[in-house]
Parts: sequence; C-alpha cells; structure tokens
Amino acid sequence: MKIDNIRYSRNILTPEIGIEGQKKILNAKVLICGAGGLGSTVIANLASLGVGQVGIVDNDNLELSNFNRQYIHALDFLGKSKTVSAANWIKNYNTDIEVKTFKIRLDETNYTKIVKEYDIIVDCFDSFGSKFLLNDIALNTGKPLVHGGVTEFRGQAFTIIPYKTACLRCLLPDADLDTHIAKGVVSPAVSTIASIQSMEILKLILDNGQLLTDKILIFDGLKGEFKTIKFSKNNNCTCAKH
Repeated sequence: MKIDNIRYSRNILTPEIGIEGQKKILNAKVLICGAGGLGSTVIANLASLGVGQVGIVDNDNLELSNFNRQYIHALDFLGKSKTVSAANWIKNYNTDIEVKTFKIRLDETNYTKIVKEYDIIVDCFDSFGSKFLLNDIALNTGKPLVHGGVTEFRGQAFTIIPYKTACLRCLLPDADLDTHIAKGVVSPAVSTIASIQSMEILKLILDNGQLLTDKILIFDGLKGEFKTIKFSKNNNCTCAKH
C-alpha cells in the first residue's frame, strides 16, 4: 500500500514511527471485538493511525442507550448492526483501510477462521464471560490480546502475550463468569481506557515501548488518578503450563 505522506505526516514526523513505522501500521491487521463504547474509540484511533486491515466483531444492533458513549455511530443506523455502522464510519473517514465485519456472537466454535487473519486481538467486549473467552482464544491462537474494561468512572487495561506474560485468568482466577450486573458508564472513562488500549496496539505494531504486561493500569476518573499494579503468572493457570 502506498503511503500518503500528507495524511500521515504527523505520524511520520514522530521519530519512533517514521516511514518504516508507518509501513508497519499500514500492514497491520487488528481484530476489534466489540463495536460499542471501547470499540468506538479504538476504531477511531486505528483509523487515524492508518492501520491497514481492521476486523470488527459484534452481534448487537444499535440502541438509543448506546449513544452516550458509542460516538462513531449515527442515528441513521439506530436499530441496525453496529458492525455495519462502524464500517460505514471508517469508510467515510479513511478509505485506506480494509474493513471486514462479523455480525456474530463469538464463541469456541466459530473463532478460528476469523482470528487467524489478524495479528492482534482487542477486547472491547462488555461482559466477563466474553472477556475470558477472548483470553482463552488468545492462548489457543498465540495472538496478543489487549484487554480493556470500564464501569462508571473507572477502568483498567493491560496486554497479554500468550504464554509469555500473565493472562486474565492469572489476575482473576476465581471470577464468576455468569455474573452480569448492569451498571452506568460515562464516555470520558470509556474513551480514556480505549485510548490506552490503542497505544498498546501501536506499541505492538511498532515493536517499541514498554507494554502493559504483567501489570494492570487502573484509572479512577473521579479521583483523577492512574495507578499500575504488578501481577504475575498463576502457577495453576493454563498460561503458566507452557
């Protein structure tokens, strides 16, 4: 793909990127799982960077209650697929990007053909069960996973390199995956965490910088605080057995 030196000039002027780094970005293949709140900001950031191939997985249709944080979607798509709406936004924003959409509920039986096309998986899902599913998919496929989660004014993010770093099951070995309690969430908290996820994706693509591996970054918007907590592989976890 030919590089648009004007469109990506501010990327290219960044010493850590330059022309060679922009080539890596344009050749990158990223699978975004969830086109909601986190997904909106991740999609916008990756489209701005010029990530060449983007896959979007989401089984939901747009509801009015989504619009307080899912800002790439237009009211014209209310009641329609989030994947189609997100792809339309990317098409109108950056025609360099090849987009594939998957309007499915990702599970153990259907992920293989989808995930194999991509270099990086991004967790923008909103339920515990789906986040642990992505964790296990990453371990099964060897694909790096960038985790993010938000509720109310708070959120967290970290990156998993399969079998090399601690995973979500190491962090939460006793999590109840069936628990689902609807809570509020505000857009600034969502976009903050999604931007951190986007930075992790960029570092993975460039193979540069310190990733949030074996540590979790926690954001508290009400306190205006970030803190990082280290954790390590659980010897009883799947990822510690390789």
